[in-house]
Amino acid sequence: MRFMANIRRLHSHNLSTLRDSPLHELSGSLGDLGTLLPLLIALTLQNSISLSTTLVFSGLANIATGVLFGIPLPVQPMKAIAAVAISRNFSEKETAAAGLFVAAVIAVFSLTGLLRWFGRVIPIPVVKGIQLGAGLSLVLSAGSSLLQPLGWTKPSWADNLIRGLLAALFLLLTTSMPRVPYALVIFLLGLLLASLRLSTPSVTSGPSLWHPHAFIPSGSDFRVGALNAGLGQLPLTTLNSIIAVAHLSTDLFPSISAPSVTSLGLSVAAMNLLGCWFGAMPVCHGSGGLAGQYRFGARSGSSIIVLGTVKLVLGLFVGQGLVSLLQRFPKALLGVMVIAAGVELAKVGESLNAGARDLWEEAEQEDDQDAEWTIEARGKRARTPSELERRERWTVMLVTVAGLLTFRNDAVGFAAGMLCHWSLKLPEWWDRWRGARLGRISLPFAMGRRPGRGSEVDEHLLDQNSDAPDEEVL
Repeated sequence: MRFMANIRRLHSHNLSTLRDSPLHELSGSLGDLGTLLPLLIALTLQNSISLSTTLVFSGLANIATGVLFGIPLPVQPMKAIAAVAISRNFSEKETAAAGLFVAAVIAVFSLTGLLRWFGRVIPIPVVKGIQLGAGLSLVLSAGSSLLQPLGWTKPSWADNLIRGLLAALFLLLTTSMPRVPYALVIFLLGLLLASLRLSTPSVTSGPSLWHPHAFIPSGSDFRVGALNAGLGQLPLTTLNSIIAVAHLSTDLFPSISAPSVTSLGLSVAAMNLLGCWFGAMPVCHGSGGLAGQYRFGARSGSSIIVLGTVKLVLGLFVGQGLVSLLQRFPKALLGVMVIAAGVELAKVGESLNAGARDLWEEAEQEDDQDAEWTIEARGKRARTPSELERRERWTVMLVTVAGLLTFRNDAVGFAAGMLCHWSLKLPEWWDRWRGARLGRISLPFAMGRRPGRGSEVDEHLLDQNSDAPDEEVL
């Protein structure tokens, strides 16, 4: 009953948002294309996935997530799997095996509560570092793979640095004009330029109806896919596609109940456990895609419902006929869109010491059932960290970013951030342990104290023990 009431509430939110700003929702739905199109095209051309099947199942996933979550939650490629599949020329079965392996592990993590535990114990500065690092990675990848190979007039009149510069100037001009649907304009322009290039006699394409074909990867396929691509994808999916997305959803949409890490994990598992058997590209959610769609105007699930519907229709009735068109989409325009999405994601690091999720404390709330929709935003107040805590949090975030960017690996960035966090907390934990040994405070309370509240706890203890001998005062 409560589930259906929530669905109705989200449905009303989606409809009202789409009705009030349809162009922004349409524009926002295209905010993740810079990540999707290059990998989708590359994997299709080497027969590592089925384009038609990918469009059908990712379209259904877009529609389902828009209905169930009410926010522009992206459905994007699993980047680590895609990178390995492209470099090693995976077959459809090997790519599917990698996606199925990651989906099965994430499903186990979700059902056993391990994802919730990860969400509780991973410090916010590390999560922010993963988000900031992912944003900067998008900017760097756009520069190296999309824009850097271009010349001022090459490779064609439709795709060159001049086109990219004009698109960047248009982006800067529209930054102060939120009513302009930037992504929609750039996407339509890109389709027009690609269509003009497609009209040459040497290029042919046509419609292709979807003919689903299921298969079962062999043990060898699972060994190759899981070991070479799946293991590298697991930390990326857990950190950036689930935990970071849950935190970013809270930051970007404070008036909407953010999806839990468990629901996001089950969503990722379901998308791949359904589609990979038919040759669909392994997909996940991602903080970069969410930031990109938000940057270009999406504020509700209606944006990706529309996108999912378009994908579904194209997958059912056009399919492989899109390959030639997508191949000719200007990389200059894609590059600028990726940079804009990366900058938007990197901006979340700004709130690390001013409004981050762990700096909010529960305040007294009114018992107002009708206000349940906004109570998450109204019923909290922020805590201001001390100067020392601010420096420590900033250091942990930057170390996480440094590890991620140096090795181009989220797992390395995560490990570096956690080690930095633990090293900074070690003196505090040592003092707590000594205090417990001396009987000043109980061990469970000492070791389980919330970070950032040290000054309040210590002052309280000193007040209670003002008559203690000087040598026992810590």
